[in-house]
Amino acid sequence: MASTYTPLGIEKMATGENAGTWGTKTNTNLGMVQSAIAGYVEKSIAGSAQTTALTITDGDNTESTSVARQMVIKLTGTITGNQIVTVPTGIEKTYIVQNGTVGAFTVEFKQAGGTGTTFSATDKSIKIVFADGTNINTVDLDTLSGQIATAQLEDLAV
Repeated sequence: MASTYTPLGIEKMATGENAGTWGTKTNTNLGMVQSAIAGYVEKSIAGSAQTTALTITDGDNTESTSVARQMVIKLTGTITGNQIVTVPTGIEKTYIVQNGTVGAFTVEFKQAGGTGTTFSATDKSIKIVFADGTNINTVDLDTLSGQIATAQLEDLAV
């Protein structure tokens, strides 16, 4: 049985495969896990209205070829039209996305073929989102349940 890859491009080696290269392959896999949970990348989406597909290359831990694996993605560049940025369908993970672009146009962040979240023309904020395999969903503190007791806030009162 040959190696297979997860949606994040991490190699799942078959038993008895890759003799003499497990150390290298394991270190590469650990680097990819690190990128997925704590990696940071800046990606230019400069230009007129367009769709930019962020990708993941199986077995490759290079930021420039596997931008969609990174935990934190800062979108940069001067935009002169509305932008759509996609990550591959099938990925289930959390992203922190910053709209660091220059220009008064919308930026939509979504999974290819699914729905996503849109930064308005003047919204240059940071959003926490999660990919459910099909769509990008915004984590909104207003929709989280539970209560914060007053006593928990006394020492940190604003």
